[in-house]
Order: sequence, then structure tokens, then C-alpha cells
Amino acid sequence: MTWRVGVLFSQTGVTAAIERSQLNGTLLAVDEINKAGGVLGRPIEPNIYDPASNPKQFRALAERLLTADRVRLIFGCYMSSTRKAVLPVVEAFRGLLFYPTLYEGFEYSLHCIYTGAAPNQNSLQLAKYLLQHYGNRFLLIGSNYIYPYESNRVMADFISQSKGKVLDELYVPLDAQAKDFNKAISKIAALKPDVVFSTVVGQSTAVFYEAYRRAGFDPNKMPIASLTTSEAEVAEMSPEAAEGHITAAPFFEALATAAARRFISAYKLRYGADAPVTAGAEAAYFQVHLAAAALARAGTDDPERLLPALRDSEFEAPQGRVRIDPDSSAPEQQSHLSVAASGQARRPRTLSDRLESRCAGEA
Repeated sequence: MTWRVGVLFSQTGVTAAIERSQLNGTLLAVDEINKAGGVLGRPIEPNIYDPASNPKQFRALAERLLTADRVRLIFGCYMSSTRKAVLPVVEAFRGLLFYPTLYEGFEYSLHCIYTGAAPNQNSLQLAKYLLQHYGNRFLLIGSNYIYPYESNRVMADFISQSKGKVLDELYVPLDAQAKDFNKAISKIAALKPDVVFSTVVGQSTAVFYEAYRRAGFDPNKMPIASLTTSEAEVAEMSPEAAEGHITAAPFFEALATAAARRFISAYKLRYGADAPVTAGAEAAYFQVHLAAAALARAGTDDPERLLPALRDSEFEAPQGRVRIDPDSSAPEQQSHLSVAASGQARRPRTLSDRLESRCAGEA
């Protein structure tokens, strides 16, 4: 007998690169748990589907998992639009979604565990760093869906509170090509902001950075700052396009702690030396371990009994010790839980500093 769980990460489509890293992190954790004897002597059996970066597919496959496949726990989703497509189904069938992606916050669900960074864990730190080191005139650009709009709203609040100015706010299609960035490049050239804050996601990220490089903009004076540019997106662009730009996250592949190096070594041993290890992959990895520990305590995957076992759960994650924070919900709504890192937020760094293996073109 096994513990059957659902896994919904895109292996095709516009966000396939980052979601493949999350699928990899999930399966690495499942493999570690099963090799250690499973949970209460029962292995975890992942039911894996490819929603192809399509919210409608995410919704349909979530329903299939919760009905035909009869799973109760789902690990998955990257874009906020896919999470919002899945959540009504998870709520209707009384399942539980573990969501390992940075997100915009301002959402409550009885049926979701958020293990990615919220704005107070990445946006605030990035904004402070940019305002201190580069200036307060920002241009915002993002992909045309939920997270970029909400993230830009948060960033605009931070900027205005610091007496800065948002010069313009632009959006491109989710599958944007080079021509879709022409207007943005022209605006940047005309307005000369101190910082370009990007919430462009997926395959379009590399397209934007390459267009920025071709336009001759100097990242030392006018960097692209982005929370959505990870090792997976950097791997799809030239080292010259990535050099000098800035990101912030709870975890980077270049992190040198013993726990991080063990995780990264195991990841690359399984998936290849060139496989990018992202913050999303790390969150996908540790959330499976958190879920397994709660399963062992509860003795069941029934979400109503599993959720109390998740409260205050801790795990020595590659980024440092993480804990399910019960204070992120009202007492009567105890299942709205998020992960809090026990250490301090990491200082934002340039992509060339933090993602040096990709930006320097090393193996």
C-alpha cells in the first residue's frame, strides 16, 4: 500500500524550464523519503501530469487527481493564474495544495500551504537594496497575468513610501517574442530609469534580457531587478545578457552552506551537472519533507487531520531552517499556513554574483 499524491508541474509550455526544476525537487524528496523506508512503512507514489503551462489544464488535471485518481494531496503550480485555477477544485473536493512558488500574497485558502516567498520575504528586501544603491526612479514591466500586476502594485507602494516615482508600467504577452519588447525598450531609452523592475516570466525572460543587452543599456547603472528570474531562466540566456542584473530569493544555487551543497549535489547527481537548481525547486523539495513528517504524525492523508500535524512543523531545508507558521492565520482558520524561514532574509545580489556558474558560462 502506498501514499498516493498528485504532482502538477509543467514539462512543456512557456514556464516549463522553471517548473521542471520544481518537478525535479519534488521527485528528489520523494526518492529520499522512499529510500529511507517511506512514511510509516509506506512509500509515496507520485501521480504526475503535465498541465503544459495552461490554467485550464491545471484545473482539469487537479479534478482528475482528486476524483479519478483519488489523491488528497497535490504538490504543484507555478504561475499564480494556475494556482487560482486549481484552488477552487481543491477546495470543492476537500484536498490540500502545497504551492512552492513565490507569490503575491493577499490570498486566503483553507486548502493551501504556501511554501514560496511572500512579498515581505523578497520584495521588501529587494526594494530597500535598489533604493539604497541605484535610485528611486523605476520602470515596471511584467507578463500579462495576476502575479505581475500584484507584485508591481506592492513594489510601487514601496517606491512611493520612499518618495520615489514609477515612470511607467508596461505588460507583454505571456509568450512574448522580441517584437513585443520594442515598446518597452524604447520607453527605457527615453525615460532612463534608475531601475527596471521585471515580472516577466517563463521563456520571455531570456528574450527580454537579450533585447536589453542589444539595446546597449549598462546594468551597472540601470539594472533589471527581478524576483522571477532564477537559474532556470538564466540558463536560457547568454552570459552577457545576465551579467550585472539583480535578483532576490530565499535560496540560490551558489549558496555555500553544508545543507545547500548536499541538496545541490544530490540534485545534480540525479538530473545532471547542468540542471539549474532554483528557489522554486528548493521549496518544492522541502515541502514534500514537511508533508511527509506531518503524514507520519497524523497517520493519515486526510487534510482535516493532517493540517494540525503541519502546524509549527520544522525542517532543515537547504536555505536554512524553515517552519510552518501558524500565526499567518486566524485561530478559527488554522489551515491557512505559510512557511517562514528562521534566518534573516538574504541580501539581494547581482545575477553574476549569485548565479555565477551560469553567468560565467562555467560547466
